Amino acid sequence: MKSFITWKNNKTFKAWVIVFWTLVWGIVSLLINKEIYLPSPISTLKAFTQLIIVVEFWKSIFMSVFRVMFGFIISCVLGISIGIVCGLNRLFYELFNPLIISIKSTPVISFIIIALIWFESDNVPIFICFLMCFPVIWTNVVEGIRNVDNNLLEMAHVYNVKRYMIIKKIYIPSVIPYISAAITMALGLGWKVTVAAEVLSSPKYSIGKHLYDAKVYLEAPAVFAWTGVIIILSFGFEFLFKYIFKKLKL
Repeated sequence: MKSFITWKNNKTFKAWVIVFWTLVWGIVSLLINKEIYLPSPISTLKAFTQLIIVVEFWKSIFMSVFRVMFGFIISCVLGISIGIVCGLNRLFYELFNPLIISIKSTPVISFIIIALIWFESDNVPIFICFLMCFPVIWTNVVEGIRNVDNNLLEMAHVYNVKRYMIIKKIYIPSVIPYISAAITMALGLGWKVTVAAEVLSSPKYSIGKHLYDAKVYLEAPAVFAWTGVIIILSFGFEFLFKYIFKKLKL
């Protein structure tokens, strides 16, 4: 009962926080009094309602979600598998570490421009999502492998436990919390970089293209509406994954 009340109060508090910042937004918008700089919450909501009745809106949402999830899943599969290998083998770690550092150090815009030369516009956001999420997954997995309890490893060696059983029973359970944290971080990053890539590559159906078009035609309420859509989708998927992890007790 107490936990339910705490949960309910927490939800109420979060709702009031949203109301507070919406009011701040509305007041600042009134003070500026120029829609082109800062549209009001009401005009943004009107723009949003105009967007959702158009079929192209839903096609763009679907395609952007597909690109994010495709790039994200590839980064998870490769990041986890290669991360485990690099965490267990010093040679592979030294081989991949300079590549990971280079990716982290290079501005996203540079990779987007390079990808525009290499790929068709539809594939650029997928590649960028993978490229930016992969180092996050890889780094966390390697860190998780390296932080495995040495006492457990020593005990396993004393009892001559086979290598694959050590990986299955010791390494994987130890690294799962790191993977969960990495997935949550990478997913949020994936949305940001995918939309940024869509803005520059302009696939036919994409959130980024509509965001750019709204900017070109100086439709500030539409820009804010599309930005709100991105935030909702990002939070929605993050909440979904956290819920799945909670149910699976990861």
